[in-house]
Amino acid sequence: MAQELVLLTPEKTIVSFRIAGLGSRAVAHLVDLILWALVLFTLTFLISFLSVFDYIVGSLAGAFLMMLPILGTFLFFILFEGLWNGQTVGKKMMGIRVRKLDGTGITFGNALARNLLRPADFFPGTYFIGMLSMVTSPTSQRLGDMVAGTIVVYDKRPEPTFRVAPHAINEHPLEAVVGDLRGMTRAEYDALRLFCDRYPELPSRAQKQFMDEVWIPIALKLGIERPPNIHPLYFAEAVVMKYGRIHGLL
Repeated sequence: MAQELVLLTPEKTIVSFRIAGLGSRAVAHLVDLILWALVLFTLTFLISFLSVFDYIVGSLAGAFLMMLPILGTFLFFILFEGLWNGQTVGKKMMGIRVRKLDGTGITFGNALARNLLRPADFFPGTYFIGMLSMVTSPTSQRLGDMVAGTIVVYDKRPEPTFRVAPHAINEHPLEAVVGDLRGMTRAEYDALRLFCDRYPELPSRAQKQFMDEVWIPIALKLGIERPPNIHPLYFAEAVVMKYGRIHGLL
């Protein structure tokens, strides 16, 4: 199972989220169930108290009480996650949050879809299907997450960090062959520098994806040749160093 979800935003910024494991999700769910049990007990007491004084109210109350444990449980999770940006009380205590697979916040539709599938995850009564799904899924998704296109991650993610790129003092050996970099924007420089900084720690799949989506479009725009015998990252570093030196960013 992957420990980190690495994404490229539309602004070409690389962000990562640490995937919440089975343990933290189980504790969060237990806290939510305890809270809901307290709410259910209080509602049951109040409705039962009213039914003593009025037979009609009592009949309606009885029907409501029969549906409350099931429908109320669904509404509890749907409303909390939908209104609280992917969190419940338990999730907030554990520092985890539901997000879309693209890293953005969930909608009510996402919250509805992932929670309507809870009975399937609970089958055969021990949450076996849900746990099996999370253990075997590369991103620890239960069935509801797969249908809704969501993932549970730790709420606090590391901020993008910039390290001193290679050859910060001396000129990069390939600066002479990357051209004058006319037409390159500051946004492209920021994206490329972050890409170079994060590249060594990215999973191989993410390395290829971001190479295709960040470096290659910039290289094509600037007309930089990409010999097959030299790793593209080496050219990307040269561009970062040359642009940074030209514009006093190093």
